[in-house]
Amino acid sequence: MSKDKQSSGAAGKISGFFKWLGSDLADIGTTFTQGDWKTKVSFVIMGFGPLMRGQFLRGAAFLLLEIAFLYYMIAFGAGYLVDFGTLGTQSRGFNPDGTVSYGDNSFLILLYSLLSIILILIFLYVWRLNVRQNKIGEAILKQGKTLPSVKQDFMSLLDKNFDKTLLALPMLGVFLFIMLPIIFMICVAFTNYDANHQAPSQLFTWVGFENFKNLFSFGSTGFGATFLNVLVWTLVWAFFATFLNYFLGMAVAILINKKGIKYKKLWRTILVMTIAVPQFVSLLYVCKLFAADGLVNSYLIRWGLIRTAIPFWENAVLAKIMVIVINLWVGIPYVMLICTGLLMNIPEDLYESAKIDGANPIQMFVKITLPYMLFVTGPFLLTQFTGNLNNFNVIYLLTQGKPQSMNLTGGAGYTDLLVTWLYKMTLNQTDYKMAAVIGIMVFLVTAVVSLVVYNILPSVRDEEGFQ
Repeated sequence: MSKDKQSSGAAGKISGFFKWLGSDLADIGTTFTQGDWKTKVSFVIMGFGPLMRGQFLRGAAFLLLEIAFLYYMIAFGAGYLVDFGTLGTQSRGFNPDGTVSYGDNSFLILLYSLLSIILILIFLYVWRLNVRQNKIGEAILKQGKTLPSVKQDFMSLLDKNFDKTLLALPMLGVFLFIMLPIIFMICVAFTNYDANHQAPSQLFTWVGFENFKNLFSFGSTGFGATFLNVLVWTLVWAFFATFLNYFLGMAVAILINKKGIKYKKLWRTILVMTIAVPQFVSLLYVCKLFAADGLVNSYLIRWGLIRTAIPFWENAVLAKIMVIVINLWVGIPYVMLICTGLLMNIPEDLYESAKIDGANPIQMFVKITLPYMLFVTGPFLLTQFTGNLNNFNVIYLLTQGKPQSMNLTGGAGYTDLLVTWLYKMTLNQTDYKMAAVIGIMVFLVTAVVSLVVYNILPSVRDEEGFQ
């Protein structure tokens, strides 16, 4: 698709949104001017129209939602929204009489303000539904028909509208435990929330894009050099951790699946055993195994192969190589299991025809096996790559991001990924503002890489051609 077409498509979507918005506002105005007095009152008292028309379940639901919203805003939301621009002005201290003055809590102000803004948007959506229900109810009565009874409305929640009933609680959970924390984290990136401005003892406030400028600053106090180092290593790690596991796992699956290999179930069972043990146990054990005083160095010194311990975790290059190699031990069995099932589904006729045409095993792999595997496992490969971008377990359990360096700021080590650096900055540095900025960067990197790779996958680009 050309850039001109993409631009015209984006402009068309924006234009379509404003057309829809204008049409919806016009419909609201028409509903008010042409509606009866019950509909007009419903613009202020939600659910009044349905209640007066005998739709008690709908009317009561709208009315209770309005009462709950007004109570929240009056009792909590409005007070916090007033301080949203400053995130508080009065810090904790002592009153003249010696009592403690708790002052403002910037954390709660930000949290409840965001919650209030989101609830206002939800309330506007429910209010619009209330207006639409009044319009529909009037239209049904004008046609001489009867409105659904309370029983019919209730039964529809278990029949026609059962999907809404079933998804109501999960959607509430998604909002409270996923959407709200993400929005809160994004907002923290625009504040000075850190160890020196930590609620409730101290206030923090808005600082605009200062944290983002600091992240890309290459000065002595900036995070630019560290961010670049960690980002490059994150991408290098994700590349090798994904594709080495993929191709070696496929090779192991092909080898075990090869005709003439005995005890196939035994070899598969042995490989699966490596992933049956929780990573928390196995990776910590391997970490100790290759320590300076671990079994590997101890026996190499005892056998006279080396004089001093090999710095597996103290040398930056060795540590990076070690985590990539050890990840093969963890990741190959997963890929082997997936590829084993897929290899059995490749028609044998293709290989027989290739042999008749004189193709050797390498040619058959390149022309038959690999295209089929890439086509089927393309989405899995993308999932593995994005997962490795945020692979916290392997890195943190093996090295904790070490070895450390005085050249890297923010507590980052040579083997830290963006996600482990974020964790350490939050837990050790108590620098919530920069951790939030890094969290946004992690999302952007993952999103960009995922979109680019997704658009070049064979299963997306040429599904018809492959079939």
